[in-house]
Amino acid sequence: MTKFEGNTVLDHFSTLSSAEDFFVYLLLPFDQEVLHVARLHIMKRMGQYLAKTDFSGMEDEVVFLEARKHLKRAYLDFVESSPLQEKVFKVFADKAAEQAAKYVSIDSIALVAE
Repeated sequence: MTKFEGNTVLDHFSTLSSAEDFFVYLLLPFDQEVLHVARLHIMKRMGQYLAKTDFSGMEDEVVFLEARKHLKRAYLDFVESSPLQEKVFKVFADKAAEQAAKYVSIDSIALVAE
């Protein structure tokens, strides 16, 4: 992959306006139904993966392949799971913690002897 319009791959990301644009740019197939349900979650997860990658000193072709790998991984996270299970956004994690706090297992209930 060569530089597009004088920008690096990461610079070009800022010009993309939809999840579909990222998939097309990174040459990845996708199921529109999966994107319809989880597009924000997929993109957030991709961002989390990208943030853990040190791109300094990488050739643009390698950056392209790394970004492609991260988007594919993020997409597959939601093909194999769901936004509720993955809890990418804080609101889902908070709700899960709230539900867990309400749960009382039968094993934790002790009889009180009088």
